[in-house]
Amino acid sequence: MAETPKGEYYYGMGRRKTAVARVRLYPNGDGSITINGKPAFEYFGKRETHVSTIISPVRELNIGNYTITVRVVGGGTAGQAGAIRHALARALVRQDGENKPAMRKAGFLTRDPRMKERKKPGLKRARKAPQYTKR
Repeated sequence: MAETPKGEYYYGMGRRKTAVARVRLYPNGDGSITINGKPAFEYFGKRETHVSTIISPVRELNIGNYTITVRVVGGGTAGQAGAIRHALARALVRQDGENKPAMRKAGFLTRDPRMKERKKPGLKRARKAPQYTKR
């Protein structure tokens, strides 16, 4: 398991669908990303798009090296990646307020509100009704 860095850090919390991510951003780090105790590429497996989604706020600002540690729970892999991106953007804004316009323009600070709709009584799913029979 990876060593957790000590010292000053910037915190951000992000959500998407049912996933909740808590990010700690350590300045002057080695550029590593640890998610639930595993490296990012190991955590998401072969899904490189999820890793690129995660690091997009750092890439947008083109800033120095940070060590990033993440705790994420709930949801699937895509929801978790979106939650981590949201949390990382918030941590970068907390670190330097001048980052906020760039993060806002890229859409990283807006929480994606889309959730699974609840099942309604008398229906098979949220909107799918049983087949109508005339006789």
